[in-house]
Amino acid sequence: MNPKKRSAVLLALLILCLYFLPISAYATDDKAPFDVNAQSACLMDASTGTVLYAKNADLALPPASVTKIMTLLLFMEEVDAGNIALDETISVSEYAASMGGSQVYLEAGESMKAEELLKCVIIASANDAAVALAEKVAGSEEAFVSRMNERAAQLGMSNTHFENVTGLDDSTTKHLTSAYDIALMSRALLGHELITKYATIWMDSIRDGAFGLTNTNRLVRFYQGITGLKTGSTSKAGFCMSATAKRDGLHLIAVVMGSPTRDVRNETAKQLLDYGFANYSIYDDPGGEAGRVFVPGGVSRDCAAVYGPFSALLPKGKSKTVTTEILLDESAPAPVKKGDRVGTIRYLSDGEVIGEADIVAAEDVQRIGLFRLVLHFLGTAFLKSGK
Repeated sequence: MNPKKRSAVLLALLILCLYFLPISAYATDDKAPFDVNAQSACLMDASTGTVLYAKNADLALPPASVTKIMTLLLFMEEVDAGNIALDETISVSEYAASMGGSQVYLEAGESMKAEELLKCVIIASANDAAVALAEKVAGSEEAFVSRMNERAAQLGMSNTHFENVTGLDDSTTKHLTSAYDIALMSRALLGHELITKYATIWMDSIRDGAFGLTNTNRLVRFYQGITGLKTGSTSKAGFCMSATAKRDGLHLIAVVMGSPTRDVRNETAKQLLDYGFANYSIYDDPGGEAGRVFVPGGVSRDCAAVYGPFSALLPKGKSKTVTTEILLDESAPAPVKKGDRVGTIRYLSDGEVIGEADIVAAEDVQRIGLFRLVLHFLGTAFLKSGK
C-alpha cells in the first residue's frame, strides 16, 4: 500500500474510533453532569444521603462561617437532651465579646437568652454569639472544638478538622472541611426542626427590637421551598454555602465552596438545587400493617406484623411506578417479642428491586405453658363432646 493510501486508511480508522468512543457526560468528575463556578460542590438528598452531584467533593478547604453548622448541631443536641433550656439566660464572657467579623456586638457581662443567641448565629452568623453558646455547652471554646472534632468523626467526616467554632481563619492552619462533609453535618442539623424555623427568617431583631438581624442567606427571599441553612465567606475561603430546600417531599442539600463572589455562590447553589428537583423525586412509604404471622406454640395462634417507614430516591416520575411485595415468614415460633423480624417487604420500580425493609412483630406472644395447653385441649374436647 502506498503512503498516501495508508494515511487515508489511518485517518478513516481514527475518525471511526472517535465517532464510537463514549463521550463522558461529566464535566469535572464521575458524578458531575455539569460544571459549577466553585472550587468544590456537592448535592445530597437529605433523606437517603445519596450524592446527586459532586465536584472535588472530598477536597479539604477552609469553610468560613459554614463551620457554624457543627456549632449549631452540638448546641441543638444539648437542647434536645434537656441539658440547656432555650429560655435560660447566658452571660457573655469577655472572650466571646472580643470576636471580630460578623457579630451582634455583645458586651462582656451582657446577658441574653439562649434562643436569642441561637437566632443571632443562624440568621446573622454572629461570631460572638457562637462562642457564647459554645462556652455555655462546654465551658470553653477549646473544649467545645474538641467535641466538634469528635462529632465530625462520628458522622464520617473524614476530611474535616476544626480549630474554632466560628470559621474565622486569619490565624488557623488546619481549619478545613470538604463539601461532602458539610453535607453530612447539614443533614444531621436538619434533624432539628427549630433550626429551619429560624434559618428561613429573612429579618428579625434582638434587644427588644433595638438591633436588627438580616439573614446572610439571600436564597431565603426568592428560592421556593428553601429551608436554610448557612453561608460563609473569608478572603481565604472565598464564598461558601450550604443551602437546603424541600419540594414535594424531596429535601436537598447543596454545598458550594470557594466561589469567587457572593452572587456566583448563590446562583451556583440555586443551579444545584434546580438540577436536583428537575431530575429526582423521593418515594416515601410511611409504613403500615403487613398481615398476621402464624406463631406455633404461642398463647395466641398468630400475631400482627408491621413495617416501618421507607424512603428511596428515584429518577423524576418513577415514584408512581413503585410496587411492593410482602413476604411473611411461614411461622414465628413462640416466644415472639415485639420488634422481632417476621418477614420482608420488597419495593420494586418497573419490576426491579429498589430496596427492602424488615417486617416485624407488632406485639409480644408468650409461649404457651403446660397448664394452659392442658386447659386448651380439655376445652376443645369439651366443646366436641357437647355437640
